[in-house]
Amino acid sequence: MKKILFPTDFSEVSKNAFIYALKLADSIDAEIITMHVYQLLQANYVNVSEYLHEIYDVTELSNFENYKDEVPILRHIAEENNLGKVKISHVLILGNLIHEIEKITRHENIDFIVMGTKGATGLKETFLGTVATKVMNDVKAVVLAIPERCKYQPIKNLLFITEYKPEDIESFIRVMALAKVFQAHIDCLRVEPPHRENKNDYMKDWNDLIKNHNIALHSISGDDVEGIILNFMDLHKINMIAMHVYHKNFFQKLFEISLSKKLAFHVNVPILAIHE
Repeated sequence: MKKILFPTDFSEVSKNAFIYALKLADSIDAEIITMHVYQLLQANYVNVSEYLHEIYDVTELSNFENYKDEVPILRHIAEENNLGKVKISHVLILGNLIHEIEKITRHENIDFIVMGTKGATGLKETFLGTVATKVMNDVKAVVLAIPERCKYQPIKNLLFITEYKPEDIESFIRVMALAKVFQAHIDCLRVEPPHRENKNDYMKDWNDLIKNHNIALHSISGDDVEGIILNFMDLHKINMIAMHVYHKNFFQKLFEISLSKKLAFHVNVPILAIHE
């Protein structure tokens, strides 16, 4: 049975993402491991040593009580969505979030990590948030990040960002397998600067790969890479975007778009990051 790791802070953003984890688990016959990581208070004031034990005891107890209260809520979400049959186990861990995600992913042979993301505020909104971006860049698993405004809908149109290079093919095959489960159409998109000579000799390989599949290959020339992608998503009613994370600098840049653009395009689709 496949395994999905679901790191959660029990926020509304996280609970919203849990529906995606449940639907994915149901589609691929996977179990879900929910994971809540907490850290102890850093006490740094004078004469605290005699109280440290009590401070840590209270902190651990409050985390446990919170966890104990929240677990039934996740089960209720599963039952509300007619997914009560999905196997769910729960882990409460003291430690550093990224390190513990890496560790459990390795030890449990996790196939997917599903997590909610919340943007920062300001003139520039970092769409993915620091934790999700770091997990996508550093943890060797397929990561599905669910934006806070993203309400579940069946995955019917999936966009794969690529440069049509050989190193993208392995990731693309994994996307094809997922699209088959969802019975989804795939659009592949390359955005290239208008004055760059295209020396890509691999298009025949890509055309052979997609033969007899519900897949279309696109190349668009232009300088506004992010704008072109967002326009494409809007035009083709994309409800999941995927890419190989060696593009991580571009990947991060894609979601550091101006507030006006973000409002104009309502970027609210799940992001699938496949580690090289």
